[in-house]
Order: sequence, then C-alpha cells, then structure tokens
Amino acid sequence: MRRALKIFIITVIGLSLGLTLSQAQTRKALTFDEFIKIKRVTDPQLSPDGKNLALVITAMSLETNRGNSDIYLVPASGGAPVPFVFSPAADYFPRWSPDGKHLAFISTRGGSPQVWIIPAGGGEARKLTDFPGGVGSFSWSGSGKFLLLTSSVFPDCPDLEANRKRFEEQENSRVKARIYDHLLFRHWNSWFDGTRSHLFLFPLEGEKPLDLTPGDFDTPPIALGGGLDFCLSPDEKEIALVRNIDPELKLGLGTNNDIFLTAPDGKKMEKLTPSRANDIDPWYSPDGRYLAYRAMSRPGFEADKLDLIIYDRQKKTFSNLTENLDYSVSEFLWALDSKALYFLCEDKARTSLFRLTLAGGKIEKILEGHFLSSLRISPDGRTIYALKQAINSPNDLYAFDLTTRKLRRLTEVNAELLAGLELNAAEDFWFESEGDRVHGLLLKPPFFDPNQKYPLVMLIHGGPQGAWGDNFHYRWNAQMFAAPGYVVAMVNFHGSTGYGQAFTDSISGDWGGKPFRDIIKAVGYLQGACQFIDRDRLGAAGASYGGYMIDWIAGQTDIFDCLVSHSGVFDLRSEYGATEELWFPEWEYRGTPWTNPEMYQKFSPSYYVQNFKTPTLVVHGANDFRVPLEQGLQFFTSLQRMGVPSRLLYFPDEDHFIQKPLNARLWWKTVLDWLAAYLKK
Repeated sequence: MRRALKIFIITVIGLSLGLTLSQAQTRKALTFDEFIKIKRVTDPQLSPDGKNLALVITAMSLETNRGNSDIYLVPASGGAPVPFVFSPAADYFPRWSPDGKHLAFISTRGGSPQVWIIPAGGGEARKLTDFPGGVGSFSWSGSGKFLLLTSSVFPDCPDLEANRKRFEEQENSRVKARIYDHLLFRHWNSWFDGTRSHLFLFPLEGEKPLDLTPGDFDTPPIALGGGLDFCLSPDEKEIALVRNIDPELKLGLGTNNDIFLTAPDGKKMEKLTPSRANDIDPWYSPDGRYLAYRAMSRPGFEADKLDLIIYDRQKKTFSNLTENLDYSVSEFLWALDSKALYFLCEDKARTSLFRLTLAGGKIEKILEGHFLSSLRISPDGRTIYALKQAINSPNDLYAFDLTTRKLRRLTEVNAELLAGLELNAAEDFWFESEGDRVHGLLLKPPFFDPNQKYPLVMLIHGGPQGAWGDNFHYRWNAQMFAAPGYVVAMVNFHGSTGYGQAFTDSISGDWGGKPFRDIIKAVGYLQGACQFIDRDRLGAAGASYGGYMIDWIAGQTDIFDCLVSHSGVFDLRSEYGATEELWFPEWEYRGTPWTNPEMYQKFSPSYYVQNFKTPTLVVHGANDFRVPLEQGLQFFTSLQRMGVPSRLLYFPDEDHFIQKPLNARLWWKTVLDWLAAYLKK
C-alpha cells in the first residue's frame, strides 16, 4: 500500500513538473507584436454606491495606427472588466453622477471631444455638450444640477457662438501664418493658436453655460498643473481653481500657478495662495471645513518638493502638513470623515502610501514596495482602490483594506497574453558614488542562465528630475530592451526623484558632473558584482535628459560599444533659444547664455565633438518643442563629420514621444537592430 502510494506521489510530482516545464517551454521572449497588444488600464472611477468601478482600457492597433479607448465596468469585489461604453472613437474620462444613475464621459464620436452621458444600467449614450473648442475635463456638482468643465475659447470673443465662428474662420482660412508678441508661443507639441482654456459652469437644465474665468489666462494652467485643478465646495457656494496670471508667464518664466476662489455666479475672483511658486490640485474636505492642495516653495524651479498644504476656511490659516517629510506628494485624497488624508509619494523606484491625521499631524506609512497610482476610496471609508503595476506587469486594479492592510488584486486584464511571455521582475542594487548610496534596477533577460555572459544595456532616464520606477513603461519598456538577450540596468543617479529633495537638487548646475560619474561607476560596480555581464559588450540609451547624457557620454568616454540618443539636448546655448519653458534652463544652468555663458559651455556636448568615437543612433521628432529637432540634427551632423558610424531616425509626424503604433514598431526595430549590430558579436 505504501509502495503504491509512493509511486502515485512520484507520478503526480512528475506530471506536475512536466506541466510546469511544458508551460515554461511554451513561453517566449517579448516581441513588438505582443507588446503592442498589451491593453492599457487607466482612470478608475468608483460608483457612489461602491459596487462598481469604471475603467478606461486602451487598445493599440497597427491597422488603424492609433489607440482606441473604451470604458469598462468592474465589480468592486473583482472580476473581468465588461465593456460598457465603446465606439470606434475615443471614449474616456468616465465620471459617475452623484446619485449613481448615470455615467458621464468624454467622447470624440461626434468629431470634437464633448461630454456624453449614459444610464448606469446601460442603454444609448446621448450628447450633453457642444462646445466649439471641445471639452478638456469636467466634474459633477454634488447636487447633480450642473457640471464644471474646461473648454478652449478665444478670450476676446463675447460668447460661444462668436467662438464657433472664429474657429470656423481659422479652419477655413488659407493663410496659416500667425503673429506673436510674447513668449511661450508654443508648448510641448502645439503652437499657441490664440485660445485659452476656461472653466465653465454648465447647467443640465437648459440654461446657457457660464464662463467663470474670462480673460487671457488658462484654467487649468498651461504648464506644471495638477490632476483636475478645479473643485466645487460641498455646499456648492465656492469654486477653487488654478490659473497663472503672473506677467512672467509670457516671458516663458512663470511657475507661479495660484489657487483662486470664485462663486458659481462668477461675480468674484479672489487669489488665495500667497506663494510665488507652484500651487496646484485644490480639493475641499468632505465637511467643507478645509481646502487641501499641493505646493512648491521655490519660484522658478519645476522639480521642487511638493508639500501637502491645508487651508482652514474658518480660521483663514495655512498649514504645511508635510514640511518635515522628505518626500514629494504625488497625489492625495480625503478620508470621508475629513479627519485624515491619504497620499502617495515616490519612494526609491516605487511608491509609498501614507495616512496623515489632522489632529496632531501624525504621518504614517501604511503601504510600501509597490508602484501605485489613481487612488479612490470606498463609500464606507474602509478600502482604497488603486492601479498597480511593475516592470513585468502592466496596470491592474487592486483593493487595499485599510483595517487589515492587505492588498488584493481585482483584475487581470492582460492575463492570457502575459501567460505566454517570459518576463522577469526587477532587482534592486545599490552602490556608493559621490558620498551617497545610489540606487538602480537590474532586469535580466528572459530564460536567464547565470553561467552565460550577457551584454549590458544602460538605460538613462529623462527629467532630469525623474526616476526609473518598477513600472511597465510603454515608451522605454525595459522588457523590450532585455528580450533580445541583454541585461538592462537603470540607475537613479543624482538628481533623481524619490530619494529626498537634496538628492534631487544636486543635479541643477551639474548636468554632466555627478550623474555622469554615477553612471560610469554603476557600470564598474555591475561588472564586478555580476559575473554574467560581458565586460566587452556595453551599450547605453536614453531620451530627453537621457538623450543629453548620451550626447555627453559621446564626448567624455569610449567605454560603450554603441549609443542611442532620443530627443537629446546637444548644444545648451541654441537649446535655450528654441525651447519653450525658459524657467527650466535658467534654473538648471544658473542663468541665461549671456549672464552665465561658462555654464552653458561647460556642460554642452557640442564643445566635445573632437572626442566622438562611439557608434551612435540619433532619433528625433519634428514636432518636439521641448528639445527641438535641430538638437538631434546638430548631433548627427557632428558625428558624421567626425567619421563616427551613425544613423538618424527622423519622425516628421511625432514630437518628444513616439505615439503612433507603426512609428513605434519602426522605432523598436531600429533601436534593437542598432544595439544588435554592436553587442551581438
């Protein structure tokens, strides 16, 4: 009997191992064909009764060469998302009515983005708005009688019909020239067309929309804004909104976003915040006593620490709730009893969730070690819902029980696709540099064998005040870089966020100093610590500031076998004259090219062309206004004139990012082919 049982157990174990090996053998490395099929989950919205969440799920298509966003419903207890609002157009930004009977959303199904509404039980969607400039965002009033929404208007037009006529004239005119008499005439990927984003009160019972923010200013602000940047008080007597009226904005210098207060009749406008730095994200407490918001303290610095500020509407006082916390607040929400706030902070390549109790100001870290976003709280105040991702797992919906402090997964949107892929988790590493411990993430290739030797690809993040996180990046996806058989390293060098504000500050005025030395030291550290890294096969790639660092590396060292520079800054002086947000270079380089020319020369890759030796791929988009095209062209021209093997990948229809699926396919093929040419020896 025992012998028979033993044979049975061995057989079961053998079958189990065989099944596991079979499953492993059916998995494969990630390729672009699978990568582009991964569905992207965003913007969860909990219904007022707490029973369902609306999610936006975007699917990319090579056939249409674009993404299509639809709205799905998921039970709060978890389960497969069910399609609820879908069309060939974009359907996004779902928001429940206060009574839970309807779901409003933005859709382009009628041409321009407008607010539509559908019964919560299903049925036909109907169009609510018809703004000539479309709708950018909106929120419901607590009574459900009106919406607050943003739309683009010409500030000198007296009403919406005059705006409609102006839009039509602009569209039909055969003369497309424009005249400018101030700076910030273009931003990111669009030229200033004379319109401003205004906040409107939109009654749902037939009255005309009311422009609450007339004038030549934007709400939300054009740059450095928060999530929604407008909010209605619970008693519906006051509206908090963000705008920037600082004259320096028209010089490209203004980070002075402020919070203003107005009434639903629009008859008064009062500036609330006294600071000349960035103030964003106003949110009234549920009881109406307080107004919380995020704020910086240093004017002109866009990467300053964001603190959580509370304004007591009764006492007319301001309090900095996170002054002694060396983390920057990324998003927050109120507890339903108005006695506490929950907020997220970047924390060493991941995020941490904190609870802040107003009485006494106690701050407690209640969850760490994950990469969370989009916090929502249940009607009973016991559960926080959030999106969670990792370097080997795209966003899914999770529930965090505030009593047990257990995190539970609710969706597996890409489960079937991911089950067939070999995706490793990120591994942390630390090393000493510049007197500090510097952190990085390491990703091993699929089907990793510690006895083999693998090329190392160093990825360099942008910002520069940014960070590599344990998240599933859709543009610089670490799994895609690792898939051909590379070890991928991502260093959060000096200047990165999530390691304290002093560490972030340390890059300003030192772009080519400590960060460069951190990266070089990381290579040496990994070569010594990881015997599976081939010391003779090294590559590096980066975008934006990461692209700048590639350009800088090209003139400072030849330890890499090949380089990839995407949207990289090459010449600091000419970059200053062509970029849009001038507060950025003036802070980072300690002045202008004529007040501090030494700084612009000291860290400009263009002054080290004579040292260029490393084969380099240069990538740039024509509509990149943050790092204009000429930066990439100058770098490529210099490489060619120095006789360095080099290639230019130019996108006439892209900006700072590569968005279109077919262009992304070409980008990945070109980049991976370039790396393979020099690393697959």
